[in-house]
Amino acid sequence: MKTHWKSYEEVAAYLLEQNAHEFGLKRVEGKQKIHGLRSGTGWEIDAKGIREGNEGFVIIECRRYTTSKQNQGKLGELAYRIIDTGASGGIIVSPLGIQEGAAKIAAHENILSVQLNANCTPTEFTMKFLNKLMIGISGTLVLSGSCSIEVFTKCRTCGKQFTAAENETICPDCQAKSVSK
Repeated sequence: MKTHWKSYEEVAAYLLEQNAHEFGLKRVEGKQKIHGLRSGTGWEIDAKGIREGNEGFVIIECRRYTTSKQNQGKLGELAYRIIDTGASGGIIVSPLGIQEGAAKIAAHENILSVQLNANCTPTEFTMKFLNKLMIGISGTLVLSGSCSIEVFTKCRTCGKQFTAAENETICPDCQAKSVSK
């Protein structure tokens, strides 16, 4: 049965979950609402990463913008969500990465930029972060060949193992001896 992935966010969350240790995460949870500690408002986030050792969480935002990099304003929005919710950082996932001003905010607020191609699937993707590149490729492998089966049995006369043809119980050597007698 083929799984239909409904959105970029779901594929991104799935791939981050599959590689959680690469991001210092214990696990990745899907889309959810979290509470703002300062503002008292609720925030809907695309995914939530739980840090290894239960040392906090990171907010994961996925933006499938295919014509421009994430700008300073977009990273500023994520930075405020991090501050408001008490998160220890964030991950921004987008096909093109982030602009120079956005990179400054990302560095200051512990936000990691992950580039994930726009038309990714759980098995076919390119994902870049830090100095790493992960590539998923799927295909079909066809194997063909033949096999033969040899049945071995133990000679009831001498106990030696031999290849039996049909219901033979005596090895060729013992058969030759009995014929020559």
